[in-house]
Amino acid sequence: MISSLLFTMKPFLLRTLAAAWLLVLLGFTAQAQADLGPVRGALRNGSAHELAQFLAPAIEISFDGDKQNFNATQAELVLKDFFAKNGPIGFDFIHQGSSGEGIQYAVGRYASRGGTYRVYVKLKPSRGAPVIDNLDFTKE
Repeated sequence: MISSLLFTMKPFLLRTLAAAWLLVLLGFTAQAQADLGPVRGALRNGSAHELAQFLAPAIEISFDGDKQNFNATQAELVLKDFFAKNGPIGFDFIHQGSSGEGIQYAVGRYASRGGTYRVYVKLKPSRGAPVIDNLDFTKE
């Protein structure tokens, strides 16, 4: 009797275990990807303070090809100055992806009173959530 019960439950158990394993794998994949909504919001608002929450301790920022390295505090001040001179009209990501090594990136368009910029954001893995390692603003 027990063996016949196990025989009839075996397909159900296998499907249940397979579904649970799939959900676990999808959960790990979702956690590995950064939620770029708050970054989008910070850029859309032109808020260096909001954006600073997502910066790596050391970050490279580029304006029209002029690259410089900053610590997070310096980067916040540089971004605050940029946003003051180029007040936001809007921002949206137009492309997002990741490399085979798990490096995430996004490309967006920042519209300001001073012109439109293509923005490249590169995130590197961190212990908690990925952090912005590189920001590149190029005037279109």
